[in-house]
Amino acid sequence: MRRRTMLFGALGAAGAVAAGCAGAALSAEDAALFGFEPDGAYLRRARALLRANPAIDVHAHPGRTFVRDAANLAPTLAALAAGGSFEHAAISDMRAGLLCGASFSLVADFQVMDFARGWPAVQRDFQPGEARQSYDRQVVNLKAALRREGATIVEAPGDFRRILERRGVAAFITFEGADFLAGDLGNVTRAFSDGVRSITLVHYRPNELGDIQTAPAESGGLTPFGAEVIGEMERLGMVADLAHASEATVTAALNVSTRPLMLSHTHLQGRGATNDRFVTTDLAQEVCRRGGVIGAWPAGIGISTMAEFVDRIMDLGEVLGPEHVSLGTDIDANFRPVFTNYRQLPYLVSELLRRGYGEENTIGFLGGNFLRVFEAVWNGRQGA
Repeated sequence: MRRRTMLFGALGAAGAVAAGCAGAALSAEDAALFGFEPDGAYLRRARALLRANPAIDVHAHPGRTFVRDAANLAPTLAALAAGGSFEHAAISDMRAGLLCGASFSLVADFQVMDFARGWPAVQRDFQPGEARQSYDRQVVNLKAALRREGATIVEAPGDFRRILERRGVAAFITFEGADFLAGDLGNVTRAFSDGVRSITLVHYRPNELGDIQTAPAESGGLTPFGAEVIGEMERLGMVADLAHASEATVTAALNVSTRPLMLSHTHLQGRGATNDRFVTTDLAQEVCRRGGVIGAWPAGIGISTMAEFVDRIMDLGEVLGPEHVSLGTDIDANFRPVFTNYRQLPYLVSELLRRGYGEENTIGFLGGNFLRVFEAVWNGRQGA
């Protein structure tokens, strides 16, 4: 059995489930993690559905390229990052699990973070030029890894379907945190030229764009620069991700945006658990009312099995509408994850089908809902 340590899950999470989950029967250990016994007939349906429709993880760190060559880390993160990156294993898992593509999210504030009260938090300021240097390092390393593994960088929404048809792996390059912009709007255009197609405005560092969920407010919400960045992303056709942003920041972003937005990995407050990283139902519904999507997040906060993650997906579908729910695993950097390896994807899909979520809703959850948002943003770009 092969297991991987999750970066933030190392605080208490198990690693990945066995690489060889090929049939319906599970080991006792895997069955305990799943919390259900797979049904062979539904598993076959799940695999057929995955072969025919693009499955997209809207927020993830496959192989955690962002740690490669990182320097000047706090001792805690240096220890967690010592295992290095493992893109080959992650992309092999994507192929085996029939995942068409995923966000390959780089992390803008990784070098200045440390752990505080169980969550990452800022432990120092960036040195002059450090945020841009970190950006350049991560982009170069990721592109080299994708070339080695034969993955294809996504430039436009239609690329996912084309990559699926040739059984490739689609890499949707994203950045978690916009700290690398360093207050320069021109860096949004440079990121787009580098292949970045989505930016999470804030992460664990309150930055020049706005406030975060897990620290006291500093800006009172979205800053004027943050509003400019959203406008520039819309002009270029980049999806704005408001995960990690404070409620005031998200509300202000909704008021200035003209395109659907995404909360790529979160859950609703008070529906099974309450946590700083969750959002209120009212806020999530407003994101969805504007056409956006919410990424169902398999963090082990109030849940401990994949069966309970299925409960959450179905609950999100009931509260928000199934057309607004996507898959946002945060894989390879999640907190106590209950979905730990892309080879588990057919099992997750089979359980959704067995429980009556329906093929149409499941196809939307796996990729169709996110593609609708990406297409709306892409088609609205300047000159489209």
